[in-house]
Amino acid sequence: MNYAQIKCPDVANGPGCRVSLFVSGCTHHCKGCFNEEAWDFSFGRPFTEETIRTITDLMKPDFIQGLTLLGGEPFEPENQKGILPLLRSVRKAYPQKDIWAFSGYLFDADIMGRMYGTVPETKEIIENIDVLVDGEFVLEKRDLMLRFKGSSNQRTIDVPASLKAGKVVLLF
Repeated sequence: MNYAQIKCPDVANGPGCRVSLFVSGCTHHCKGCFNEEAWDFSFGRPFTEETIRTITDLMKPDFIQGLTLLGGEPFEPENQKGILPLLRSVRKAYPQKDIWAFSGYLFDADIMGRMYGTVPETKEIIENIDVLVDGEFVLEKRDLMLRFKGSSNQRTIDVPASLKAGKVVLLF
């Protein structure tokens, strides 16, 4: 896996001050995407154990509320192999901090309906995410007044509550 950028502090991609990882590689190719260069899986730098240590270290200050995964596409099967060790490290070091992810894949249809049973990392990844903003960005539905999302078709999902209920539970 490659990554395009690590942003710290980031106040745009989830509540509070955060560390955000922009992964490389996305097959959605949404019209009007803010990060087209990250569609290329080879864009940016290699994601290594050192990258995981860097992100974990950046999260140490008390003012950092959590980690955000976006891209590119964190749920591309090729990217999940790099995401999982990062989530394990962050959860071990900072169990009190939240983890958000942004994905063009739909939680119910794609992640739970297809990937959960076919991509080995998906189950553990989704169980370690607190909030998922799902759905492709749709330029015609762009709304700059939405909180933490770009278009009105996207949903902000409470992942633990959704897993417990067996259906999508919206955070807001």
